[in-house]
Amino acid sequence: MSFTKFSILALSACLLFPVSSVYGHGLGIDTISSVNVAGKDISISVEMPLTFEGGQEQITITATDNETDEPAKNVTFLIGLFHSNEMIFRNYFFAENGVLSIKVNPSNEGEITIHGEQDSLLGAWHGTVSDPIEITGPLFSSGGLYNFEIEVRTIDEPTNIIEDSGIYNADLSVVSTSSFMEKDLEGNDVQFRMKSYFDKIDNFQYDPSAKQVRFEMPFDWKESKMSHISVIHVEVHFPKDFVELLSPSYSGYVNGIELFKSSVSIDDYTEDHERIVHFVLLQDHIRYIKNEMKKSDEQLPDNIVFTLLTSDKTAFPLEAYTKSEDFKVNLSWDPADLEPGVETNFIFTIRDGRTNDPLRNSDYTFVIIQNGEEIHRVSGVAQVGGEFEKYTFAEDQTGPTIIKFENIRNTGQETEFGMVVAPEFGTIALFVLIISIASVIFITRKNSFRLQQV
Repeated sequence: MSFTKFSILALSACLLFPVSSVYGHGLGIDTISSVNVAGKDISISVEMPLTFEGGQEQITITATDNETDEPAKNVTFLIGLFHSNEMIFRNYFFAENGVLSIKVNPSNEGEITIHGEQDSLLGAWHGTVSDPIEITGPLFSSGGLYNFEIEVRTIDEPTNIIEDSGIYNADLSVVSTSSFMEKDLEGNDVQFRMKSYFDKIDNFQYDPSAKQVRFEMPFDWKESKMSHISVIHVEVHFPKDFVELLSPSYSGYVNGIELFKSSVSIDDYTEDHERIVHFVLLQDHIRYIKNEMKKSDEQLPDNIVFTLLTSDKTAFPLEAYTKSEDFKVNLSWDPADLEPGVETNFIFTIRDGRTNDPLRNSDYTFVIIQNGEEIHRVSGVAQVGGEFEKYTFAEDQTGPTIIKFENIRNTGQETEFGMVVAPEFGTIALFVLIISIASVIFITRKNSFRLQQV
């Protein structure tokens, strides 16, 4: 099919539409929004890191007066910490200014010990800037969901003891990583890795004939639990050279309910040798799944069953950010199936990485690379932000292919896309954003992530 420049730009305008961002917070913090204590309405937040692999870390528990938006005074917490239905500790802790900081020193040996000072009223532990509370011992040594069971026993005055203020729960996760060895269609070993930012993965299975990954996770579907879960995030890792499971896109299911397209995303830039497929379920998605299950089942399960299936549909446009995130490039191509000997139109838009607006008069250099060598290079200016470049692959130009945009707007910044051109199997888009930040950006060290929704 031939295209005039006008029709190409028209197609570009249709395909490369602005996308909205979905932000998910709370991976390292959970907030109990309304706690009634002696007539006061307070909120309690619990914050901790996603991993405890770097030695000493800190847990921070804060009580805030919702009327004044100031920290509550002289709060004594009774805190129980539970993991896998087992209690790790249960003790009183005192926070004079409403902020309780606890230094944690995880260890696989010995018993749990608490260092600090204790008051004479309830035996509550408290610390100072120079002598903080420290807990040492076998805690946070494994990944999964941790439950903080919290009661408030004093407020306003250290001696103002509150009875029956209620028990409140905060759930936070320590990243759980596990490996599974499975067989491909020819009986060869393939290693999968799972990373869960919620709870532990169990019953992992790969079905090579169906090209299907299946795994489970414990989950409580009660509203009291779901109400303070902002996001469930799980990663499926497998080798980039595992062609059997490579696909332009994937379909995801939870307990047999098909997920929204934005819930399943491909990430080929974070790991050099692994493809990562992200499952991201926001709270509204979880409630939708629950309502769908209730239509057919009277009793809800006690787990989440994830299913990942390959899909032959390429989800245009592909997106890639420059490393600085100053610029974003949308890319699609026509025809959708790349074949040698057929002229291909690569359609792209250069956008502001923060506002998503097309950037007029954008200089660029368009490069095609195969086997580490350039096979095509051309420079141009996207006068309206959107532009296209034509290229016809030769019969011997198949295999892994990188589409690279260099020196965007004369800044030296660049980004890449990748695909495998394999005529006998069609086109397998790898979205290899090797030095770019792709449409899914997970910054776990900041306990936040951004999902670009297509």
